[in-house]
Amino acid sequence: MSQQELAVIIHKLRNFHWGENINEMRANFEAVFTMPSHPNATIKSIDVVGIPADLISTPEASSEQIILYLHGGGYLFGSRNTHRRVACDFSTATKAQVLLIDYRLAPEYPFPAALEDGLISYRWLLETGFDSAQIALAGDSAGGNLALGMMLSLRNNREPLPACALLMSPLTDFARTGRSLQTLAEVDPIVSPELLEIVANSYLPEKNFLNSIVSPIYADLSALPPLLIHVGSQEVLLDDSLRLASKATEDNVAVELKVWQELIHCFHQFAPKLAEGREAIDEAGAFIAQRLNVDFT
Repeated sequence: MSQQELAVIIHKLRNFHWGENINEMRANFEAVFTMPSHPNATIKSIDVVGIPADLISTPEASSEQIILYLHGGGYLFGSRNTHRRVACDFSTATKAQVLLIDYRLAPEYPFPAALEDGLISYRWLLETGFDSAQIALAGDSAGGNLALGMMLSLRNNREPLPACALLMSPLTDFARTGRSLQTLAEVDPIVSPELLEIVANSYLPEKNFLNSIVSPIYADLSALPPLLIHVGSQEVLLDDSLRLASKATEDNVAVELKVWQELIHCFHQFAPKLAEGREAIDEAGAFIAQRLNVDFT
């Protein structure tokens, strides 16, 4: 455990002020969570049926496999800017391209806007020549929630499912019934029950928190592709991951869960400054690459 690296990050996060309104929250989130650029990634800005996106490739990345990356930020903030570096890191770790999209954000665009944009992007990949077996989904926090909602929607519509999904600190219960929301509230330096309440009421103004598309722990998960869940032991959303893994197992979904001890919400994001972030990206990258049949020879 790189205690000093983690301590520096936690200190910065504990002094982070979200802001008084949505514009301040977005600007402050961008300032804190935008990481240094990747040393050798090629990034091409593209339009995906009206959705701004980055097509990312690193030197050894194959053009035959791709990850659709769904950024976190509680559906309220986050962007290609804040998640470009981690998307580039996953291109390196998987030897695959990454499509990073800027889906619409709440409160201006509540549910199902983000879900619609995710599905449009996935279907666009199919239309441009990728087979579903050549596509992986990856998402952190709200992005993990979005990946799950997309897969459930695709399954319900009998559409082709991706090869696998990586879920990093996913939000899986908008009803917020997990015990860790209380037990770890003073420990988590990023996410609080109060912030989650803002997220829930902004993204779901109709308060349909038990809708299984947005709260997949209440869904039938059967027939979903293999899942890898990464979560930190020090985050309020710990139980969201534990209960998701349990439900997936109950529904006969191939699922791997790793609880990273002493680590925080979406710690992969801090990989340029945190050894465990780099280790987690490498581990998750191997999971994705194996299921995409990426040639590492």
